[in-house]
Amino acid sequence: MTEAIKETQFKFPGQIDFYKGKVRDVYIFEKELVVVASDRISAFDVVLPRAIPYKGQVLNQIAAKFLAATADLVPNWVESVPDPNVTIGKRCVPFKVEMVVRGYLAGHAAREYKLGKRMLCGVSLPEGLKENDKLPTPIITPTTKADAGHDEDISREEILRQGIVSTKDYEKLEAYTLALFQRGQEMADEKGLILVDTKYEFGKHEGEIYLIDEIHTPDSSRYFYKEGYSENQAKGLPQKQLSKEFVRQWLIAGGFQGKDGQQIPEMTDDIVESISDRYIELFEKITGETFVKADTKNIENRIETAILNQLT
Repeated sequence: MTEAIKETQFKFPGQIDFYKGKVRDVYIFEKELVVVASDRISAFDVVLPRAIPYKGQVLNQIAAKFLAATADLVPNWVESVPDPNVTIGKRCVPFKVEMVVRGYLAGHAAREYKLGKRMLCGVSLPEGLKENDKLPTPIITPTTKADAGHDEDISREEILRQGIVSTKDYEKLEAYTLALFQRGQEMADEKGLILVDTKYEFGKHEGEIYLIDEIHTPDSSRYFYKEGYSENQAKGLPQKQLSKEFVRQWLIAGGFQGKDGQQIPEMTDDIVESISDRYIELFEKITGETFVKADTKNIENRIETAILNQLT
């Protein structure tokens, strides 16, 4: 099997802290962050036992492409991408909300709608919608940004009432979110895709708001294939998705949904390789570019060297 990055444990000059996320290793400096996109994979809020070769590279490079393509709309945190798995950028103080934006009734929104709810995060939904129908206009359905555990739905009104974000800043976050989503939908359309929903995270650096984290990746977004969408809707058929939903479906088929007492199915070499192949396929479909596999021999040395060269 190709070597994969399960975790990194570097020590850099000037480093003041380290944070290990579900899939990323974050090296914290006074004014900068060095983010290593590992090959760890999570589903149902659980990190799976085996890493997926090239997954980190796929997500890091998709995010880099879309951050560069939206920099004219919203300033973002990125300063350099010195390695296929690494992004270095401004150290921002994150807002404690994630800006989830939806153009279609899918996923969590569809599940809530099926339960009879017509209000989602303070936004009213019209009657008569079917799962995966296009919404009249895109809606923002924020969630809290939990330090641990699950994020929770929250309304605009509650965010402002609790003072989680100031009115002035929140209005800017809304405007940025809708502009980014429109650009993302336009770019997806060019590739024969529909950007269904996604999430954005923002932070502040020296008083300015910046777009942070990854954007428009298959881990943070849901895509449908444009071809066949209308026909599938008319017939009440599921939509063909471009996301990591295939990983969740494999786990569900193996009896795992992240609940107590459930066991993760065995991740054989064949399963790991098939997931890796699917991520590469996602990259090529979303970007329209051929994926170039980075050298995975002495992969940690490669990453550490790239970071050190950039920091000095």
